[in-house]
Amino acid sequence: MLRVTNMQRSIDFYTHVLGMRLLRQKDYPEGRFSLAFVGYGDECDEAALELTFNWDTAAYEMGSGFGHIAIAVSDVYAACEKIRDLGGVIVREAGPMKHGTTILAFVRDPDGYMIELLQEK
Repeated sequence: MLRVTNMQRSIDFYTHVLGMRLLRQKDYPEGRFSLAFVGYGDECDEAALELTFNWDTAAYEMGSGFGHIAIAVSDVYAACEKIRDLGGVIVREAGPMKHGTTILAFVRDPDGYMIELLQEK
């Protein structure tokens, strides 16, 4: 689960820029929050990412416990090019990892969360 500061902006990023689908979304007016679940496939078969928008919170601190979300892609170089073309921010260009051969890159979502793109093996 990620806490986000603008639900539509985050849904747009995860669906349009990273190619996920909006799986479900619901507002909870009594609790003053909204939830959206995004992913690459149905939740019964694949993992989903929960986005939480607390209506009365303007910003969050990242915290030291969170590292990043990792997503395997077929071509990291092509994924970076597409993400950049769609307005996404590439933080670390595609290339081999330090002290290894795995090809990876990092992008930042609209709230500053880091997403690692890993070359599928």
